[in-house]
Amino acid sequence: MTDIAFLGLGHMGGPMAANLVAAGHRVIGFDLVPAAGDDARGHGVEIAADAASAVADADIVITMFPSGAHVIAAYRGDDDSPGLLASARPDTLFLDCSTIAVDEARTAHDLALAAGHRAADAPVSGGVVGAENGTLAFMVGASEEDFSSALPVLEVMGGRIVHCGGPGLGQAAKVCNNMILGISQIAVAEAFVLGERLGLTHEALFDVASHASGQCWALTTNCPVPGPVPTSPANRDYQPGFAGALMSKDLGLAESAIDLTGVDAQLGRHARAIYKAFADGDGARQDFSGIINTIRAQSTATDA
Repeated sequence: MTDIAFLGLGHMGGPMAANLVAAGHRVIGFDLVPAAGDDARGHGVEIAADAASAVADADIVITMFPSGAHVIAAYRGDDDSPGLLASARPDTLFLDCSTIAVDEARTAHDLALAAGHRAADAPVSGGVVGAENGTLAFMVGASEEDFSSALPVLEVMGGRIVHCGGPGLGQAAKVCNNMILGISQIAVAEAFVLGERLGLTHEALFDVASHASGQCWALTTNCPVPGPVPTSPANRDYQPGFAGALMSKDLGLAESAIDLTGVDAQLGRHARAIYKAFADGDGARQDFSGIINTIRAQSTATDA
């Protein structure tokens, strides 16, 4: 049994922590939202009075926060409260599962090492369903030794764990993957709207593309029209899933990385602009496949 502190018990973190408890680990959790803590308590997570108390006796500290700024602030603390790094025992393994910028992940890693701890970035893919089922994909940036230490815990929560390289490279893999996903979801949506205008049924286009060179996850799992994939968000009025606000955030991280590296990633930038506009409106709380409705609304009238 490993003593694990889990900070951030929301839609993703709560089920992840529950799976760790079910596997026999002691999990001490904390979340700023009391309801999240109450729900996690119902799954066997011990709820601490504050974050510093949660990490005090932990072997591993897992964080699942909204942004890199939250991660770094929690690690550092402030004049009013000690940070996580100061509150943990020496040589604690800090495992950040948030999705943050590569440079932020490396800053968090350096802060942990300077405080006498170990650290890894391990962002996830697979959504709430993956968190609940313990089938998440983890992209890990860490030393070989720290990856080996984290692996038994990650295997409880995930079905695929990839060591992507040193600090920050888990986040690098995540940002590249989600840029592919955002671009391909837009492409699939545009193709279905075009097919509608040309007289194709959704089923006919799906039957062709899902077995041809257009096959991709955005089509075969997250199909943006009701019917062909009964489990896709399109069949439940685009309830997420993976919300448009999160896709906008991740593509913003991709755009920052593009700026940093000077890559001529025109489609990545354009996808970011499309999803930012989507998330600035009703799309923030819809599944990101709901972008198809924006494409329909913005398409010109035609008799074709």
